[in-house]
Amino acid sequence: MTSEEKPPVVELTAEESWRFVEKTFHGRLALSVGNQPDIFPVNYFAHDGVLLFRTAPGTKLAELTVNSQVAFEVDGIYSDEAWSVVMHGTTRELELSAEIEAAEQLPLRPWVRTEKHHYVELTPTSISGRFFNLGPEPGRD
Repeated sequence: MTSEEKPPVVELTAEESWRFVEKTFHGRLALSVGNQPDIFPVNYFAHDGVLLFRTAPGTKLAELTVNSQVAFEVDGIYSDEAWSVVMHGTTRELELSAEIEAAEQLPLRPWVRTEKHHYVELTPTSISGRFFNLGPEPGRD
């Protein structure tokens, strides 16, 4: 199939979308508190149907405490194709010692040289994705 024969946009199933999420380690966390949206880049680890990320005390952690309903976006782009996955879900800070000890065994380390001792779990309630076959804009009539 030539690039002209491929559909420009393909809707991904939830399972296909999750596979892209599992193979990526950087995304954007969207929060909203008091009708004020915020977005944060985070590195994460996806496993067992949830995302886990680390953070330090500050705006992100405070906002998650006020409103645990979030959106999360992950994407990738190559020379002739791209994909994007958006999920909605709820977050909670891990608090039990056993949970934190288990999380510390996962391959999740801060990318920035800062201390991030708070683990946050995002449980998706919905996930959708799109795959894009890139190419020139079709001619106009």
